[in-house]
Amino acid sequence: MKKVRCLRISFTEEIAHYEVPAFRGAVIDKVGTEHLLFHNHLGDEAFRYQYPLIQYKRIARRPMLLCLDDGAEEIQHFFQQRDWTLRIGEREVPMKIDRLDLKQLTMQVWDRPFRYELSHWMALNQYTYQTYQQLAGLTDRIDFLERILIGNILSFAKGIGWHVDREIDVRITDLLDTRLMSVKGQKKMAFTLQFQSNVFLPDYIGLGKHVSIGFGIVKQRKNHSSYKQ
Repeated sequence: MKKVRCLRISFTEEIAHYEVPAFRGAVIDKVGTEHLLFHNHLGDEAFRYQYPLIQYKRIARRPMLLCLDDGAEEIQHFFQQRDWTLRIGEREVPMKIDRLDLKQLTMQVWDRPFRYELSHWMALNQYTYQTYQQLAGLTDRIDFLERILIGNILSFAKGIGWHVDREIDVRITDLLDTRLMSVKGQKKMAFTLQFQSNVFLPDYIGLGKHVSIGFGIVKQRKNHSSYKQ
């Protein structure tokens, strides 16, 4: 069991999906590169290879900052700025808060499943992509993705300092969409799917690769799918 602070900040202005990296870059420029958790870069060539505690999202067409634990403290460096206007691409965007939501959540493995939707999940690297492509049957591919998803959940847990002492169960229940999406000029496979797990996961956290720029967003499902192409 682990308690984690989760701060979600939504803004009023709309951005396009492809503008999320520019939104991230603009926030980093505003606060300065000396604040590590905003960018996870240790230098020109080195990275902080840990789960990002500040993540940049686009939810309902609007930019969102998701901050976990220490990230919830670090975000003050943005709000301490006198001017919150960000340069996103070729336009100046005045950032006004639409909603601020701070919660302390209890992370644990339960005896019952939770149902989730996972959108634009970047599950594969160059090695696992080759393995995935060589699997002929859909069942084998789903099993392979489930193992990767368990690993992603464990990476999230490690990133927030949560030691998971029970077995994690994951079942992909519906593969809604598979498409190639552009990341840093390269096309990579992204999955949108529904799954269930005995782990409670906070809404809008990222799982998989490139979570800091809005890929692999988790949302707990209620009674219907929220997926839209």
